[in-house]
Amino acid sequence: MIYPKKNPVIFWTMHYYVKWIVGRHFHELLFNRIETDKSRSILLIVNHYSFWDSLILYCVNTRLFKKKMYIMILEETARGNAFFKYAGAFSINKKSKDMLLSLDYAANLLNDPQNMVVIFPQGRLYSNFVDHIIFEKGVLRIIKQAQGSFQLVFAAAFVQYFKHKKPTATVYLKTADESFADTTINELQSAYQQYYDRSKQLQTEIDIEQ
Repeated sequence: MIYPKKNPVIFWTMHYYVKWIVGRHFHELLFNRIETDKSRSILLIVNHYSFWDSLILYCVNTRLFKKKMYIMILEETARGNAFFKYAGAFSINKKSKDMLLSLDYAANLLNDPQNMVVIFPQGRLYSNFVDHIIFEKGVLRIIKQAQGSFQLVFAAAFVQYFKHKKPTATVYLKTADESFADTTINELQSAYQQYYDRSKQLQTEIDIEQ
């Protein structure tokens, strides 16, 4: 497992670089504001569709949640982008027994109310406009291990060009009604699917003339 590393110089360099590259690449970053309990950490689960996912969510965090952001990524991605660990990334290898170590590490991070942990429960990249979101089981282990110490937030993210040369990134956010610690992965997946469907419908109804 690859752990996050602290280096203030690299962190702040990446902080400004991420804000710059997202601002340069995208016409606009849109998200709705939600209320969260500042005395609790956040577990944010979101669909996984591109390289830009984590960078977009980093910018949302700096504007809205203002937490220390940690993000679980595949080990091959972490090894190919070594600098990610300085921005809070930690790895998971689904083919290794270290996988449980990564899941338990994520759960432990949620014990600190200053933290936000981002999980892509699909486990790998899918098209931005798939109809069905299928969860792998690891996210439920995190929820059960850290139950009571965090708020669960659903995020559904989409990128479209509309009438501009640069794309617009839109992130729909919702505080979940429960922690799902006493449920099954299918119930958690179903709840997220309902929110994803509503968000996708809103995305298709955007007035591009505005």
